[in-house]
Amino acid sequence: MAFQPTPADISVIITSPSAKASSAEPGFVTERRVTPSWTVFQLKGKLETMTGVPPGSQRLRVKVPGRPEQWADGDDRIIGEWGLGKGSEIEVHDTRPRAMRPNFTDLSSVEKYELPSETYESLPNSVLAWKKNQKLGRFDPNALSPEEALRSHVEKDRAEVASRGIALSQRAIILPSSPPHLRRGTIRFVGPVPTIPVSGPGRELEQDGQLPAELQPIWVGIELDEPTGKNDGSVGGQRYFECLDKRGAFVKPEKIEVGDFPPLDDDLDELMEEI
Repeated sequence: MAFQPTPADISVIITSPSAKASSAEPGFVTERRVTPSWTVFQLKGKLETMTGVPPGSQRLRVKVPGRPEQWADGDDRIIGEWGLGKGSEIEVHDTRPRAMRPNFTDLSSVEKYELPSETYESLPNSVLAWKKNQKLGRFDPNALSPEEALRSHVEKDRAEVASRGIALSQRAIILPSSPPHLRRGTIRFVGPVPTIPVSGPGRELEQDGQLPAELQPIWVGIELDEPTGKNDGSVGGQRYFECLDKRGAFVKPEKIEVGDFPPLDDDLDELMEEI
């Protein structure tokens, strides 16, 4: 009897259509070696571990370079009959109705384990334990309380406003700025902005979503010369000054430099006169 060589495995790209009808990109892509002597059913059994689609619900579309695309129908047929070669692709289609397919990307119904606080606090090798040993954060005996920290920030803001000469109608730039990217404008507001959320320690002191007036940080509202801002002088539905949309910005006092910064239109006029 003549010797029959075993067909060599072929590297084939395995894909599946995207779950989103609007997407042209495949939802799954991998590359696997396929033995041409496998039956279609044998191949489907191996593809189940990659795609999660049961063999009975699979329909395979074979794409071979230089040939028309074909459906690999007939579970008992040999997959090599479709002329698999270099660069071939097998697209796995799920014939089940969408409602019958498990959604492995939706984690909303997955039960999640949450470590109880008392258990975490008792662990000897946690970040919390390290902070305790190093006396960092709230474990620092010299650390300020949240209220003291907020008062300190407010005092710093007021000192910056005074030392920098920040006042209404003054011309200013927002730091950091360097030519030609100077964000300049006119100061239109100086004071607390309760509708800007507070980050860091002290949030637990909020009442009805706001800090007490004496603990609210100071902000500087600027009407910018160019539309490089984020608002129109209002934040969170509360208006603090009037300006066009995208011309308003709120920054901390330490980010402000007051000076003789003429409006951009004036610079353009001077340049045209020189020309």
